[in-house]
Amino acid sequence: MAQEIAKFFFSLRRRFFGDPPPRVAVVKLYGIIAAGGRFRQNLSLESVTSQIEHAFGTPGLSAVALLINSPGGSPVQSAMICKRIRDLARERDVPVLAFAEDLAASGGYMLALAADEIFANESSIVGSIGVVSSGFGFKEAIKKLGIERRLYTAGESKAMLDAFQDEDAKDVTRLKEIQHELHENFKKLVRDRRGKRLKGLRSRIFSGEVFTGAEAVKMGLIDGIGDARTVLRARFGNNVKLRMFAVKKKRLGALFGLNSTSSEFGGGDLADLPRGLLSAVEERLWWNKFGL
Repeated sequence: MAQEIAKFFFSLRRRFFGDPPPRVAVVKLYGIIAAGGRFRQNLSLESVTSQIEHAFGTPGLSAVALLINSPGGSPVQSAMICKRIRDLARERDVPVLAFAEDLAASGGYMLALAADEIFANESSIVGSIGVVSSGFGFKEAIKKLGIERRLYTAGESKAMLDAFQDEDAKDVTRLKEIQHELHENFKKLVRDRRGKRLKGLRSRIFSGEVFTGAEAVKMGLIDGIGDARTVLRARFGNNVKLRMFAVKKKRLGALFGLNSTSSEFGGGDLADLPRGLLSAVEERLWWNKFGL
């Protein structure tokens, strides 16, 4: 309803005062991509839907710009966010431009693929088109501590890759099959969105390697070097109006499970403080693996 009212007044203003300056809605997509909201800067379809839909509902919209700074995360949430942006872009017939800042890697690059054009800084980190799984084995550790592991399942694969048992070659093979399928889905999205713009060797592009912005241009992963303000002013004129839409960050207390109503941290119970600290460490590790 609010958007309809805004459109009415926009058309009224246009009738009496002429065409207004071009408008670009800018959506900030910062953080690790994961459902559940356990990180301070967390992206999921649930957390970004409102901002994206309001951005595309801006009256007199000339384009939507995505500011991306993400090390990746959930392939499912990444794909769903990408699809939602593409759906709205087609429905509203609005071009989308993406701007990678420090990092648009893995799922972060998948978000950039929602755009018709992608830009980055020369030193931005882009790519990481691959799939990774990691874990630990604790069998020997619990043996030394005198701990007896008791596990009961219905279904022979229910305890696949259990960290307290010997690694099973069949489990590893199955995991690699799943990873291969996820990788193929990612590669297909890259081919569909970038098409003939891809210039580098496919074996390198899809190896999981990361590239600087300068390298990414040469390989066709992005379209050019530039920041949002410079590119948008060059595209739409110096009087272009930018309207920012950002996902709200959690308060520091909420991050550590304090003064929070989120069930993720048990409603702010001090007993949940360790979980918040672990989430903060995990978030830091996501960025550290790219040197940031």
